[in-house]
Amino acid sequence: GKATGGNEMSHKKIVIATRGSALALKQTQLVADLLSATFPAIEFSIEVVRTKGDTLSDAPLSAMPGRGVFVKEIEDCLVRGQARMAVHSMKDLPTELPPGLCIAAVPERADYRDVLISGKMLPLENMPPEAVIGTGSPRRKAQLLAIRPDLRIENIRGNLDTRIAKLRGTKAAPVRYDAIVVAAAGCLRAGYEGEISEYFPPELILPAAGQGALAVECREDDLEVIEIARSINNPLAFSAAQAERALVRYLGGGCHTPIAALATAEGANLRLRGAVLSPDGKRAVRAESSASTNQPEALANDVAKKLISLGARDLIRESEA
Repeated sequence: GKATGGNEMSHKKIVIATRGSALALKQTQLVADLLSATFPAIEFSIEVVRTKGDTLSDAPLSAMPGRGVFVKEIEDCLVRGQARMAVHSMKDLPTELPPGLCIAAVPERADYRDVLISGKMLPLENMPPEAVIGTGSPRRKAQLLAIRPDLRIENIRGNLDTRIAKLRGTKAAPVRYDAIVVAAAGCLRAGYEGEISEYFPPELILPAAGQGALAVECREDDLEVIEIARSINNPLAFSAAQAERALVRYLGGGCHTPIAALATAEGANLRLRGAVLSPDGKRAVRAESSASTNQPEALANDVAKKLISLGARDLIRESEA
């Protein structure tokens, strides 16, 4: 349309930083579309940032230096003011944010479960003895071994498209895996719903803190953008992510530790389940508690205390050794 008086208001642009993977772009576009629906006068522009995790695409994630290999460069853009917003998969975001940054919004959460994608569409219980399962996650590995100690868990890296391609195999690269375990949310957002062989209920495989949720990160002092982001915040998803992340923070586990956390609505309350496993899945401690949705930190503290009293710290020390 024609620009009317007050030109600086007639065209406002907000840059949103993201990783460049197909899934990250889909997720960021999703957030941009939600924001555009509420603020049609603002142009939300997506800026791709290459992260260390994307550059070192062959090293296993657990061997990466430091935490937040998919977020640091993006957060630097926020700190420097090159972008005013960033969209992450919540489970990629370290539980301690850099000073001056905050999670301004968590949109409605997608499916939080883990799923199996197998070569022959078999569920886990029908996989052959010593089947090879691809996952780089110590949490998934430990829980898979707890169900089926015979499984051979092999490391797999790359974004979702790459992992599914590795499972299918090519002439150049024969198939190494009988199945892979990935997050349901990514599959659903990336259009791989038809590939899923089995959804794991949280009773069987408890997800990672924040799995299925997106985080909209901003600078703490950028009140205008925080207010814009809040328009798409889902209070339950926000509260659940806070509780899950606080639990991991209280336990003090790193990226090598098989720690799982899930907060779900139960009536007016939030129910938080947590689990810490030994790397081989042979030992596990589990605990849960409920509290009102506006007390995620206290709830996390409660569950952490229960897990620690059951011996969680020893399991964590063992996995970090």
